[in-house]
Amino acid sequence: MVYSKGFEQVFYPLLVVLQIIPKIAIAPLFIIWVGFGLPSKVLLVFLLSFFPIVVNSIVAFKSIEPDVYDLAKSYRASRLKVFWKVELPGALPSLFAGFKVAAALSATAAVVAEFVASDNGLGYLLLNYNGNMNTSMTFAVIVVLSLLGLLLYGIVELVERWAIPWHVSQRRDDFAVGKSPT
Repeated sequence: MVYSKGFEQVFYPLLVVLQIIPKIAIAPLFIIWVGFGLPSKVLLVFLLSFFPIVVNSIVAFKSIEPDVYDLAKSYRASRLKVFWKVELPGALPSLFAGFKVAAALSATAAVVAEFVASDNGLGYLLLNYNGNMNTSMTFAVIVVLSLLGLLLYGIVELVERWAIPWHVSQRRDDFAVGKSPT
C-alpha cells in the first residue's frame, strides 16, 4: 500500500471496514467456516492483530524523510539497498509499536476465541468458573491470562531493544539517569 497509491485506495478502505466488524459477533461463523478448534482460534487472533500492524507499517514507511531518499539516490543505492538500509531501519520503531498493540490484542483475541470455539483452555475455564460463580478461580484465570499477555508484550519489547538499540526510544533511560547517550 505504501508503494502503490491505487492499491492503497482500493484495499485500505476494505481493510478498515473489515476491522470495524466486531470479531466477537462473527466468531461463531469462524467455527462454521474453518472448524472447531485451533484454526478458528488462530484466525480470530490473526484478524484482531493484523490491523494495528498494517496501520503502523503504512505510517512507518510513509514517514521516511524525503531527504534520506535523496541521499541514498546520490550514492546510487539500489531499490533493495534503499529498503534494507533506509526504509526498514526508519520504519522499525513504528513497526514495533504495532507489534506491541498486536501482542496485547492477541492475548485478548485468544481468550475470546476460546469463549466461542473451545472445550478447553484458559478462556474456556474462565467461562466455566464464571458460570459456576467460582470467583477465586475466575480471578486466578484472569491473573494467569494477564501474565501471559504481559509476557508476550515483554517478548516484543525485548526483541525491540535488540533490533533497534540505536533508536531514541531505547536510549531514553540513559537520559533519565544522567548518563551520556554514547
